[in-house]
Amino acid sequence: MTMSSDDSDFYGDDEIMADLKARVKEFDVKSWWEEYGIIDTPLKTQAQKKEVKDISHLHNPYAGVKYAWRLTETIEDFVKRLPPATTNKTPENRWIWIYNPYISRKKKEEADNQKIRGGEDEAPEEEGANLPKVVEGGMARLHFASEFIDMCKKSGNKPYFIARECRVAGKDAAKDILELAKAHNVRCGKWMLFCNTFEVNEVWETIAKATSNNELGIAAKVAPLSTEDKRTERLICVYTADFSDTKDVRRVAEKLKQLGLTQNNTGRPLYYKPDVYTYLGIAHGNPWDIRASIYDTKSMLKKA
Repeated sequence: MTMSSDDSDFYGDDEIMADLKARVKEFDVKSWWEEYGIIDTPLKTQAQKKEVKDISHLHNPYAGVKYAWRLTETIEDFVKRLPPATTNKTPENRWIWIYNPYISRKKKEEADNQKIRGGEDEAPEEEGANLPKVVEGGMARLHFASEFIDMCKKSGNKPYFIARECRVAGKDAAKDILELAKAHNVRCGKWMLFCNTFEVNEVWETIAKATSNNELGIAAKVAPLSTEDKRTERLICVYTADFSDTKDVRRVAEKLKQLGLTQNNTGRPLYYKPDVYTYLGIAHGNPWDIRASIYDTKSMLKKA
């Protein structure tokens, strides 16, 4: 059908029309409804004499994610909808998430970490992050460290010398990897808390409230109920924006202490792990003897 000049003036020129059609085609009704479907309409608000909550300035990169907080629900309703003690873990939903709504980040579906196996459940990426380059460079650096360590072990030198050189190789690799991650804006990290199943709902609600109020870090997640993992402890991760910003990392640790969450049943401190270690598979007992964490609350919060 040919559009008249009047219609063209009303809807815009061909370029605007093409853009509008593309936006309509890309619009995800299901995601929008899950995030905004329970917002009070003007007529509903008028009938109930309620004030409309303005959320236009808030952010949620997990919009449309089933196991995540919605901007339109209270923390109490969120925990009631997804209590970690009894909410089942599924292949699609391995964690329950809450995001700090005052910080802007990439949407979950747009992040490069969704393409990395084992990295899909890390913190939302910041704009300008180049995760593929960090992973490529980090793996190359670890490969170099592995070759050096193998060479040392076959050198025939005394055991203490070999052990020392291997430790140095691991430390140097870790330093380079952290510098690489910082240079390419892959800077998130997390404080890791463990709590018993019987108290996980209460602890999670405390963390969720503080996160939503911009009092902790950029996001937090908690492990739901797993039918395969029979351990009685649940892991909660509290993310900060930049592992190299020790002032902010310490601030979050101090807030966790204030909330009474830095002491666990074993008396061990909380540990902080940069996300880049997760992306590269650097865990406890790794072949490079790299410490899986870079901070702990015992040393970070010790009195001067």
